[in-house]
Amino acid sequence: MTNNTIGDATLFTSESVCAGHPDKMADAVSDVLVDAILALDPEARTGIETVVGANQISLFGEIKTSAKVDFEKVVRGKIKQLGYTNPKWKFSATESHFTNFLHQQSPEIAMGVDVDGAGDQGMMFGFACDETPELMPLPIALAHALSRRIDECRENGVLAWLRPDGKAQVTVRYDEDGKPVAVEKLVAAVAHDEATSAEQVRQDVIDHVFTPVLRHYKLKLPDEHNIVVNGTGLWHIPGPESDAGLTGRKIVVDTYGGYARVGGGAFSGKDPSKVDRSGAYAARYIAKNIVAAGLATKCEVGLAYVIGQPKPLMQTIDAFGTATVSEAELYAFKDKLIDTSVKGIIETLDLRRPIYSATSAYGHFGKDGLPWEKIV
Repeated sequence: MTNNTIGDATLFTSESVCAGHPDKMADAVSDVLVDAILALDPEARTGIETVVGANQISLFGEIKTSAKVDFEKVVRGKIKQLGYTNPKWKFSATESHFTNFLHQQSPEIAMGVDVDGAGDQGMMFGFACDETPELMPLPIALAHALSRRIDECRENGVLAWLRPDGKAQVTVRYDEDGKPVAVEKLVAAVAHDEATSAEQVRQDVIDHVFTPVLRHYKLKLPDEHNIVVNGTGLWHIPGPESDAGLTGRKIVVDTYGGYARVGGGAFSGKDPSKVDRSGAYAARYIAKNIVAAGLATKCEVGLAYVIGQPKPLMQTIDAFGTATVSEAELYAFKDKLIDTSVKGIIETLDLRRPIYSATSAYGHFGKDGLPWEKIV
């Protein structure tokens, strides 16, 4: 994320990455295991960290569960689904070495969580604004849409030369009133086969990725010199052979693209007793419903918890001067909307179920079907 000012206009940049990016692959593996465990044991505790490197997949972290899961089978199935099927890339679902170092959850943590306390300390932030129908900032909404479109073009065969890794970056121009008015710059990096020229890669990405996404948002392409596709010229080998991946390393991509503050912890691999995840979801739920109800056009909600304690020690609402009601009314709305204790969040949003694989790519917010995105 970057932002700067030119005259009366402000530029803001956000990025997203494709589902086959190594860090996102690690998130996907961690979350598919959370789902597999919660499907059998809704009361399970998970803190699963995944590392992917050249021909290597490793699991670390802690679990507490009665579920019997074939971890290796689930992991290899997810990697295959993400498109890593060619051993020549030195990372594949069939050939890469798998190791599992998961261990039992610490009893010192468990004794606090067992009485509905938070699974960790930390602060979380949720944000919403009226820039897009999803009530998300426009730069990150566009970046996610571009990354998703890159993956769709590969999966559907629209661009048969694509390989499963990539990134997108968008710079949006805001006017003096803080309203988004244009896309200033577009950037994409995509892995491709050796037979496809850089010129074709560029033109295909413009025609099949950039153009349809911007058309959907009723925006125009920037000038030709403000479009960059594969800045180094070529990219043939996708995935962990080129760049190792780790769960939780894309927390800005996962949230608001740098447009709002970021909490202290990542989401993927964690069951909902971990407030890094559930608290951030509750904060988004509150902020989104405040904006959707017309109580503000921009809203950031902050929560903070102490390990083993059930209720937050901090709750803040900042409408950045856009509120249409008093501060007291904003807090009253929050209190009516959701009980922000750990138990209250889990029960209100029904979080002890296998819904987390849907979050591991293209952000955790702004998607239909997720309980924290529901408008009441």
